[in-house]
Order: sequence, then C-alpha cells, then structure tokens
Amino acid sequence: MRVLRRGDQGPAVTEVRATLAGLGLLPAAPPATPATYDAAVEHAVATFQQQRGLIVDGLVGPATYRALKDATYQLGARPLAYLVSSPVTGDDVLALQERLLELGYDAGRPNGLFGAQTEAALRTFQRDYGLTVDGICGAETVRGLRQLSPRARGGSPVLLREQERVRRAGPRLRGKRIVIDPGHGGQDAGVSVAGVNEADLVWDLARRLEGKMAATGMQALLSRGPHQCPSEADRAHFANDVGGDLFLSLHSDANRSSVAEGVASFHFGTATGNTSTIGETLAGFIQRELVVRTGLRDCRAHRKTWDTLRLTRCPAVRVEIGYLTNSDDRRRLSDPSFRDVVAEGILVAVKRLYLLGENDQPTGTFTFEDVLRHELAKAE
Repeated sequence: MRVLRRGDQGPAVTEVRATLAGLGLLPAAPPATPATYDAAVEHAVATFQQQRGLIVDGLVGPATYRALKDATYQLGARPLAYLVSSPVTGDDVLALQERLLELGYDAGRPNGLFGAQTEAALRTFQRDYGLTVDGICGAETVRGLRQLSPRARGGSPVLLREQERVRRAGPRLRGKRIVIDPGHGGQDAGVSVAGVNEADLVWDLARRLEGKMAATGMQALLSRGPHQCPSEADRAHFANDVGGDLFLSLHSDANRSSVAEGVASFHFGTATGNTSTIGETLAGFIQRELVVRTGLRDCRAHRKTWDTLRLTRCPAVRVEIGYLTNSDDRRRLSDPSFRDVVAEGILVAVKRLYLLGENDQPTGTFTFEDVLRHELAKAE
C-alpha cells in the first residue's frame, strides 16, 4: 500500500478515519465531509502509534495500517485458527495468547500472531477441558477461556521461561547462536547524510561484531548480505529458522533537528504490559555499556512492537547508535576505531547477560580480552 499522509484523500483515508473514530481517537466525520487526512487525523495516528509502540511519525504505512486493522478485532468476534499461508493477526489473537498463558499453557510470546505454538497450546487447553480439539478458537472455546480462573500469578509465564532458558544456557558464550541484523542494505541506504550511509556503517559494525563473537566461540550469523535488504519480518523469520539464541539489530538514527544525538535501545513490549524480560535486560546492558564507553547521550531503553522485535521467538534488541543528522555523532560513527568500541560494548553486554551477575565487573571496565580469558578459564 502507499503511505498515507496529511493532505491525502480517498477511500483509504475514509477507512483510516473510521477506524480511528471506532477506537475513540477521532470524532466521527459527518457523511457529507470529504475524507481528508488532515492535522486531526495525523495527531490521532501519532497517538495510536505511541500507544502501540510503533514509530511515531503520523503517517500510515504498512506497519501502522496493519496495527489499525488488528485493533478492530475483539476475542470472540471471529473464529481464530492457524493458517500457514496467511497467518491470522489481531488484538483478539493477542487476547487469546494472554489468556492461555494465564491458564498455564505455553502459547509463546504474546505478539498477536496466531502461529503453530499458539495452536498447540489451544489444542492442549481444549483437550484438558473436554472441548472439541480442533485448534480453532470459536464460541465454545471462548466461553471456556472466560469461565476459568488464571493459574499463573506473579509474572508472565512465557517471559519467565525466557529467563530460565538463559539460566540453563550457562555463562559460557561458546556455542551460543547470535543473529546480527545490520539494518537496511541493498538499494536501501537508510539514513544518508553528507555521503555517510547508515547501511554501510552498520554493515561494517556487524562484521566487526561478528569477528569478535566468533573469537569467543559463539556462532554469529548475519541476517543479510552486503547487497540485500530483507523485510523486517523476513529478518525475524531468519532468526527463528536458524534457532537464534539472541537477535541484535543495528541501526543509526536521524532527526529533523541537527541537535538530536545519542544512543537508544529497544526491546519487545506491548501496551498491555507484556515485555520480553531478557530482551529488556539485554537492552539495558547494551545501553549502559555504550553510554559509558562512547560518551554518547543516553536516550535510554524502550519497549516497541516492531516486527524484528515482535516476530522473533528469541530475545531481540534493536540499537540505534548515534544520529547521522548530528555532525558530532556522524563524525564519530565514521571512525572505524569508534565502531570497534561499539562492537566491544555490545559483546560485553551479551556476556553480562549470560553471567547473570556472577563474576561481573563495573560497567565499561570489562574488555574483549577479559571475555576471552573468562571463556578459556571456563573451558579448562
């Protein structure tokens, strides 16, 4: 679909306005009023994007349009099933996943996508409670889900399982499979300022990080080649297909103001409070390491629902390293030695994640050589 923006008119704008009105974000337009994408629509879209953890730009692109459609579905309004060729998405799927998790069934990450794991959890629930075991969430199953009291209290089971998997993985890095995702690529240069391209910078950074990880015994896999630009969904599916333990997406930022600067990290999290605990922890480690090591302004860690964070089955973090629209950030990012410092900081953050607080050192003091010595000591 084409991106909708202020000044646009037509059936697509009519649909967007009606959806926003149905969500209580926009007054319903009188029938005689032409459907125009005006300032009120732009503000309503930006508010919706903020609520949903999307990029807040006031534009309706594919991700925002999908989220608007998803927001119109409520559990019980339609039957839900696992369709391999055309996966079902929506807030009703999210409500189903959250309910199954509350009842103790492992439906996977609550991401609003009806996948194989959600179907398996639903079938188990149906079998346990004497319902028709068809993997379809229809009226009978919805009644059963609503009649039962939650078994799980004091935390989200799927997120606690993430923590347990990391604990069981142990402190050694050897054998862990890390997917490194350099943003953009191919014909998409990303942010481009004064001849400096985001895609080129993060590709070089990804290769440096790949080399350091390989030296520790980790299996580092790149989500794309130097001349490729997979979609966000394809990057997430790649991480799932190779069985990644962690997913690290590398980007640089831009802003209309040349004053904007700094580093920010992002992890999966929804408006309803579901957050990838391990993703949040890793984002925090990366954020603190990079701020201390580089001196970049701390723009903190945030929860988002971007596809690379939402669709990965493993903990995922996206790092926006500097603003290419800021002359100082751009100068520093253009320095290969600076990118080496960033790669070391990210590697150390991953090591801290698996150490779980044991034999750790103050932020910014753990070096690549320390990581190598720790790995050799664990091997003996």
